[in-house]
Amino acid sequence: MTEITAPQEQEKSAARTPHDIFLTNLIANHILLFTALAATGKSYFAFILVVPLLSFLFLGYTFIRASRIKRENSEFVYIHWQIARRWSFLFAIVIAAVVSVAILGWASHTYLGLMKEAAFAFVGGLSFLPTLISVLVLIIIEMDALNHARAGTLPTWAKRKFLGEA
Repeated sequence: MTEITAPQEQEKSAARTPHDIFLTNLIANHILLFTALAATGKSYFAFILVVPLLSFLFLGYTFIRASRIKRENSEFVYIHWQIARRWSFLFAIVIAAVVSVAILGWASHTYLGLMKEAAFAFVGGLSFLPTLISVLVLIIIEMDALNHARAGTLPTWAKRKFLGEA
């Protein structure tokens, strides 16, 4: 069983980074950018594809960085990257489902003759709404993790998973 010493300010700052990246993806990309593009109507609606593309870039960076960080350098920072990676993986599954449903909706309209309104209802009900709910829940979860990073602590579940504490 490993005990983490109190992290220095530099470690706290480094531990906040993965949470800041993930929250930027959730808030700036999935709420602000999506809303701005969706509000433009048909004129810029094609640019809505930028949202999942940016999201995959944010998530990809988190996955790569979390896999390359060394536990020996700072266990506190390492664990916070793993926490962000855990929630990023869940969100990557949600985004993959959204893209899949959107492609199915487009294909159903284009090749199977599904009415445009029905395709929009299909895509909206099975992708955009669940994404919005998951974004809001993940914002709350990540804000808690960010608060732990600022305070120099770890969530109880992370202590159990990464440090083997009971």
